[in-house]
Amino acid sequence: MQLQTESKPYDTINVTPMLDLAYVLLVVFILMTTATVQGITLALPKPSATPPTERNEVVVLRVESDGTLKLNGAPRTVDALRADLTAVKARDAKATVVIQGDGRTQYQRVVAMIDLCNELQIGLSLATARIGF
Repeated sequence: MQLQTESKPYDTINVTPMLDLAYVLLVVFILMTTATVQGITLALPKPSATPPTERNEVVVLRVESDGTLKLNGAPRTVDALRADLTAVKARDAKATVVIQGDGRTQYQRVVAMIDLCNELQIGLSLATARIGF
């Protein structure tokens, strides 16, 4: 008796080795691409060696959480604050008011102080950390 062996062609192709090769090539491509990117070179300006000779007056205006105003640590009303800031502007035209608003302060109160500084045409900045008084 003879055994009949049929030789069947493969119905499927094993793609595992091909996927392994594709993953390795992908990893190599990612590594080589990120290794070649160095960033952008900038020519940053350097500060001058001479200190500035002009010193302008800086006053600190604190807006407390309860809405009270303090100019350089002294409590002020809005009218007194307006007179004080006008006097500061008369002494130094380039004076700056640093406004410190407490985190619990109503935003409207801080905006009113910004509006006051804009009305008096005096420079202002908003402090993000506690300074001074």
